[in-house]
Amino acid sequence: MTLTNAPTLETDRLILRGPQVSDFDPLADFYASDQCIGFGEKMKRDDAWRWFALNIGHWHIHGYGYFSIVEKASGKPAGLSGIWNPEGWPEPELGYALFAEFEGKGIAYEASVRTRKWAYSDLGFTTLSSHIVPDNTRSMALAARLGAVYESSYVNPHMGEDQIFRHPAPEELA
Repeated sequence: MTLTNAPTLETDRLILRGPQVSDFDPLADFYASDQCIGFGEKMKRDDAWRWFALNIGHWHIHGYGYFSIVEKASGKPAGLSGIWNPEGWPEPELGYALFAEFEGKGIAYEASVRTRKWAYSDLGFTTLSSHIVPDNTRSMALAARLGAVYESSYVNPHMGEDQIFRHPAPEELA
């Protein structure tokens, strides 16, 4: 049972769905590792639980949030992809993060393409950006692969300087 009203989206290899309690352990492991840098600060398990609950609340407030990415072949949670817009953000963001064992397989790209398509077609967004800390070169490379280009910087209230990469508009993707 998902904990939100999130839709379930699919690609050839992935299921994107609302968070479930069973997603918490892999998320807590992610937040306890150095791998989370660029997506947020390292967190103890109880702080990761608060972030997990925050994402559920974000879905209820905005009608969108981070999907849990599930790899169809293994049934395991592989990471997150979604639209994020908490207080302090200049606009809704297309965000993504993968758990270590799923990196380097094109999963973040596949999930982000599907998430962006949903945001444009179902939510009616006409623009999206990704906010990336300056030293996160892997995320910048993925943004470029998605067709996003650097636009400007701002001070993120939680992470300091963040760079905004603008995604192509819906009509540019057709």
